[in-house]
Amino acid sequence: MAKSYDIAVVKGDGIGIEVIDEAIKVLKAASARHGFSFRFREYPFGADHYLATKELFADSALSEMKQMHAILLGAIGDPRVETGILERGIVGRMRFDLDLYVNLRPIKLYSSHICPLKDKEPKDIDMIVVRENTEDVYTGVHGFFKKGTPDEVALQQMVFTRKGTERIIRHAYGIARGRKRKKLTLCDKANAIAAMDLWRRTFNEVGQEFPDVEKDYAFVDATCMWMVKNPEFFDVIVSSNMFGDIITDLGAMLQGGLGIAAGGNIHPGKVSMFEPIHGSAPKYKGSNKSNPLAAICAGAMMLEHIGEKEAAAAIEGAVIHLIVSKTLASLDARSGRTTSEIGDMVVETLAGKKVR
Repeated sequence: MAKSYDIAVVKGDGIGIEVIDEAIKVLKAASARHGFSFRFREYPFGADHYLATKELFADSALSEMKQMHAILLGAIGDPRVETGILERGIVGRMRFDLDLYVNLRPIKLYSSHICPLKDKEPKDIDMIVVRENTEDVYTGVHGFFKKGTPDEVALQQMVFTRKGTERIIRHAYGIARGRKRKKLTLCDKANAIAAMDLWRRTFNEVGQEFPDVEKDYAFVDATCMWMVKNPEFFDVIVSSNMFGDIITDLGAMLQGGLGIAAGGNIHPGKVSMFEPIHGSAPKYKGSNKSNPLAAICAGAMMLEHIGEKEAAAAIEGAVIHLIVSKTLASLDARSGRTTSEIGDMVVETLAGKKVR
């Protein structure tokens, strides 16, 4: 009997709706060719739902998602809702309540013509950032004193635990061990943030179990510099939540922009969530102009996670072909292709058809 996978879908806001539609289109095409199927269950959470009902995320939905194979998320954010409410109430809810402690961001250049760096080729930009996803300043431990006065004080706590630090570092070592170069770089700011001594000590202690992995260190500011100057220096990077958030957006630009960048929010062995890392771009909602490749690549990451590696590789191969052949001229609106057309192009390429 062919395998079937239960997938929760939260299209969210803005362009999230249309790019996820294309990702699902491609996933269905890939599954048909590779002998499995999906049962998609869509949830309405996002700005429209919140404004109509005042509900951010139902407890019952979270319970249902825990029984599914994966979650596919579009994008969250809308100017009609105060900044942070949707992001924390929906994305944060999934990350924290499902304990999705690994934020995985492959940064892989497919063709030199889409890279903003001079003289860099695909062999130079092929790294993975492993970002801790449930601690740091994102835990919500904060407060205000004399708010709204000239003497206002705002505090937000940077929280690290040994458990959280160790499990992400151990996961990163495992990824590095499975790659050709077997190199892991710790990105921190231990010279200025004393609490990050925990990261250094844990990195060194866990590293004793991985003698085959080359170990290196780079402060976050130096990491940003070297990612631009010499991206080939990096193989796998492990970092805290905040610093990982910053360097992965820089990495997205190195690989061609947010239109191609996908990420996974993972708890190994449990339900995990996959998403394009771009925002909701609400002013483009419904325009059919946004590039859906990041969402399509997120779908490929999801397939890799649930074990359908051949189908995942086929989708990535189709995307690579469209970019390298310059059938898709660019990764933004200048490509002259609509959102749905790009989805169709990936499907046609999967089927072995020549796309013009």
